Amino acid sequence: MCGRFVVTTEPAVLAKKINAIDEAVWATKGTARSLQVPNYNVAPTATIATVVSRHSEPDDRPSRRVRLMRWGLIPPWAKAGPDGAPEATGLMLINARADKIATSPAFRSSAKSKRCLIPMDGYYEWRVNDADAGEKSRKTPFFMYRDDGKSLFVAGLWAAWKPGGNLREAGAPLLSCTIVTTDAPGALGEIHDRMPLVMPESDWDRWLDPDVPVDERLLSRPPDVHGIRMRQVSTRVNNVRNNGPELIEPVRSQPEQTLL
Repeated sequence: MCGRFVVTTEPAVLAKKINAIDEAVWATKGTARSLQVPNYNVAPTATIATVVSRHSEPDDRPSRRVRLMRWGLIPPWAKAGPDGAPEATGLMLINARADKIATSPAFRSSAKSKRCLIPMDGYYEWRVNDADAGEKSRKTPFFMYRDDGKSLFVAGLWAAWKPGGNLREAGAPLLSCTIVTTDAPGALGEIHDRMPLVMPESDWDRWLDPDVPVDERLLSRPPDVHGIRMRQVSTRVNNVRNNGPELIEPVRSQPEQTLL
């Protein structure tokens, strides 16, 4: 799974790097409450930057756009509470299994035409410690990132939610997203059996294309982890109130490891 990650790139800078339209500047209160960048401890329900491909006109060529979304997908059929916001019931849909998105009622509609990329500097994962190992914490956090310093772009799904009936507002719908996960190979699998589905740049447009069904080959192949490094970090990341570059600093007694 992926429950926390790091983002240090502003949406405008991201849009320029990947030749996308920066729609984050048009975000309304209904779309995103606030965006914190840099954020070294991105947690569920946070506002994050995503990359989508959409049409401006029905018959034009779709183009990349950077949009702000809530992390934790809200299906279009979710009910509204008394305050007009989606009901906070059930499990938070922050992750979606790659092998289930085409059939799951929560994700299959998004999988057809609302696929996105979620850029991040890296993500955290926790290894469950042996009870007899004498560890002070039951879980040890690790940070996974690219050794060349570039962002990881991971596959995601998104949805647009708007309440019906008397609660419908004239403003923009609430945009939300989830991170697609896959089986973690090798040393990554020793930390946790799931990881975000990293999407290489050569496959971005194929994944994002809103006019074609999801390419099952992108979901079923083993993830390319070449050049991904991991290091043990402080348990300070366990508390979502902690936020700063010190969270990704290595624990001095533990060497970093590069996945070949």
